[in-house]
Amino acid sequence: MNLSQFGVPLGPMIRVHGGFANRTYRLDTDQGSFAVKELNLADRRRPYRVEEVFGFERAAFAAGVPMPEPVAADAQTLVHRWVEGEKVPEEPVPEAFAFEIGGILARLHALDVPWTPEPVREATPRDWPALAARAAATGQPWADELASRVGTFLAIADFLDTCERPGPLVLTHRDVQPWNLLARQGRPVLLDWELSGLLDLSGELGSTALGITKGPGLDDIRPAVFRAVLDGYVAGGAALPPPGPSWFAYTIDGWLGHTRWNVLRCLAGVEAATGPDLALSHESVRDGLRGLPELFARLDELEALLA
Repeated sequence: MNLSQFGVPLGPMIRVHGGFANRTYRLDTDQGSFAVKELNLADRRRPYRVEEVFGFERAAFAAGVPMPEPVAADAQTLVHRWVEGEKVPEEPVPEAFAFEIGGILARLHALDVPWTPEPVREATPRDWPALAARAAATGQPWADELASRVGTFLAIADFLDTCERPGPLVLTHRDVQPWNLLARQGRPVLLDWELSGLLDLSGELGSTALGITKGPGLDDIRPAVFRAVLDGYVAGGAALPPPGPSWFAYTIDGWLGHTRWNVLRCLAGVEAATGPDLALSHESVRDGLRGLPELFARLDELEALLA
């Protein structure tokens, strides 16, 4: 993308570290400040529909959803107006903040935006034994941990392939998590829309509510915060789907896929030109190997949050 269209630069672009999939830079010009995101398209787990996602963003922005203004997009680069705000830590948010998140989701799900139907979901990958063998052969620092959890990861794959998703499907952000939120004057601002698409409503609500209800682990889950998301959703004029394990299947599925994606990056053993740094991929693998089995084991406890 020709960035000169956004004004005369006041200095070089500055990389903003910490992205899990893409690389983001801040560009300051005589026309303002912009977030420039370099997309990692080489090894994405699902196709990126740049025109449809950008159109969804523009519709959400026009509807008053608190988010950075989408400015431009092409196949490799996204540009938004820079928004100042505080990072949202990975810990339970205030109930009022959670209530507002629920209202934002209700507003998103009410939008009438054209969207090409998603392809049929493929079976969950089950190559964990082979990945564990490759990790041991290449001396990965987490190889023993992976080998000890192969059985659990195969059981998770079985759960994901048999869990019923009751619907309805909604066009939504799909990744409303602390790392994709800013707090501005105590109110949420929603970032990073690249994963937008159709999703079972229960999966979107469960993933969002759980993500902002807990800390990095599962030791500090606040049921009142979880409920506040659902209350905000209903107050926004939307209806809740029936309770069940499907509320947490999307979270488990996403984390499993993210862990496997980073395992493959680590097995390649090279610093890729796009996407997360190799050290961050190793950290993501360790987080998945330790956190996913615990999350899966506590599924019944999480379902109790829906009572």
